[in-house]
Amino acid sequence: MAAGDTPVSICSDALILLGAKPISSFNDGTDEANTADRLYPNLRDSALMMQPWSFAYKKVQLSRLLTTPINEWQYKYQMPGDSLGNPRAMFNTSAAYARPVKEWEIQGTELMTNELEVYIDYPYRTPEYAMPSYFVQFLKYMMAWHLAYPISEQQDKASYWQAVAIGGPSENNRGGYFRTAANIDSQGQPSQVIEDFSLIAARY
Repeated sequence: MAAGDTPVSICSDALILLGAKPISSFNDGTDEANTADRLYPNLRDSALMMQPWSFAYKKVQLSRLLTTPINEWQYKYQMPGDSLGNPRAMFNTSAAYARPVKEWEIQGTELMTNELEVYIDYPYRTPEYAMPSYFVQFLKYMMAWHLAYPISEQQDKASYWQAVAIGGPSENNRGGYFRTAANIDSQGQPSQVIEDFSLIAARY
């Protein structure tokens, strides 16, 4: 984990990459601090949603709401406040080797289903101290890209840091350091194996 990193330190390092003065607080009154403060939260969330990062998931049991859906579903549950998108998987038990539930729907901040209990794996707004160093470095490059034009008014500089962060159009925005970070992240996850598929079984 990248212990000691904060939103301010990440933005400050991004400014240093641009040749600008670092900041010590979002409230220091400078244009750099004000711009970074406005851009960082949404940019961090967007970066967390670009990839199913292994560190950015939680497992929790959802709280069933007292009110019920109008039709189709029997129950609804409140999604966590730090959720960033739909769950990766949903289960109806906390038991080991549980199989995912396939029938559910998200409406706003509520999850609808017919299950009496709900446990989900979901992407969350990961705090900076819990982010690994490769993702923090990616965030710095992303911030450098988005701060470049507001700070320097140089489009060439913004284009340069965009390429450093995510590559060029031919790479579908999946190149640059993003590819490096994604490759490092994938090393901690096992390969996905197809356990039961009729076409494979028919060959044997």
